[in-house]
Amino acid sequence: MSETESAPLSGIRVIDCSLLAPGATAMHLADLGAEVIKVEPPAGDYVRELTWPIIEGASLMHHHVSRGKKSLRLDLRQPEAKDVFKALVSKSDVVIEAMRPGALARRGLGYDDLKAINPALVYCCVSGYGMNGPYRNMPAHGLAFDSWAGLIKPAVDDDGFCYIPEHPSSGIHTGPMMGAMAICAALLRAKSSGKGACLDVAQADGAAYTDWIRSEGWKAYERPESEVTGNRTDNYERRAPGTAGMERGVRYQYYQTQDGYILFMASEQEFWRNFCEGIGRMDLYERWPGQKYGDHATGNRELQTILRDIFRTKTTGQWMAFGDKHNTALAPVNTPRSLPNDPHFQVRFPWLRADRHGADMLPFPVHFVGESLPVPARAPTAGEHDETVLGDLLGYGIEDIERLKQKGVFGIPFQSQ
Repeated sequence: MSETESAPLSGIRVIDCSLLAPGATAMHLADLGAEVIKVEPPAGDYVRELTWPIIEGASLMHHHVSRGKKSLRLDLRQPEAKDVFKALVSKSDVVIEAMRPGALARRGLGYDDLKAINPALVYCCVSGYGMNGPYRNMPAHGLAFDSWAGLIKPAVDDDGFCYIPEHPSSGIHTGPMMGAMAICAALLRAKSSGKGACLDVAQADGAAYTDWIRSEGWKAYERPESEVTGNRTDNYERRAPGTAGMERGVRYQYYQTQDGYILFMASEQEFWRNFCEGIGRMDLYERWPGQKYGDHATGNRELQTILRDIFRTKTTGQWMAFGDKHNTALAPVNTPRSLPNDPHFQVRFPWLRADRHGADMLPFPVHFVGESLPVPARAPTAGEHDETVLGDLLGYGIEDIERLKQKGVFGIPFQSQ
């Protein structure tokens, strides 16, 4: 049995109607072995041009989110193109509409239209703000979802102008990831019961959900102090939820090393004791033993000064080796640029190489122990598989395909400017 045939989603066919970053929803399924057919407008998905960097004429985002897919151009304004689309749906398991809600319904290809063709169909709508709510029809890009969810805030330069600070994106990644997870769950039910599903995934919701500890924390703190307190180790004093309450932490804090920074996480008494034993400073433990759990030694500047000087005596790599040897919680402080040089990253993330995929990319981040996931194909050019999809999957002959071409069903090939 080949690697592709044994993949977790082998035999699942997905019709992907996506624009831009939400195309990652189907990409996750392709990484797991599903056959994904990306149905594009005649000019192609403009994700190829929108973002930077541009690699070999197409954006890194296209190389990443379109990998492992086939490309079929269909002008869904044409009646015969709609017929082709419906024929594909009859032979598929999933349709993903990753644009504004209702885009396919306006073409007569919404969930209610398609479930009449395929009752077990899993239909997933991935959009910015979801299918309901006052923002549902608003255009947006990825930063909007993180701003809406309170994940980032504006910075101000020396001239008093606001600017977007460098930050990790969340909504454009977590929304599609949660969508793919829900699709797998719906597929499991559909295969056993024949019942399909219509899924509503908002990238903004994904951003908010990843930060639940802060939003739920503030919600809890709206309740009276008789019901919601701080930790016992803080004498029940209520601090700001999440990481906001950790600014004055000492045993849970960043420290500078000889060549960078380290995150020290000895908030459990066991880790603190192990650390003190390892550096030969049990006097620190005896003076400030702390409590069993969750004790950050908040505000202890004297201890923080001592630790600052101790951590400067070794490199980050040496401290990581120390933590492994002495069972002490430590973590390196990487940047997106330095992360690939981290030895643990190099074991966990074997790159999908540019010579095969167009760009160096990270693989699907879950390991099937004892198995290998299929290696995704390079992201396609628009319409690269027009003829093979219609011929191999739908049985169209050469003359049929030529007739559709003449009628403009496929439109024109994508050409990068």
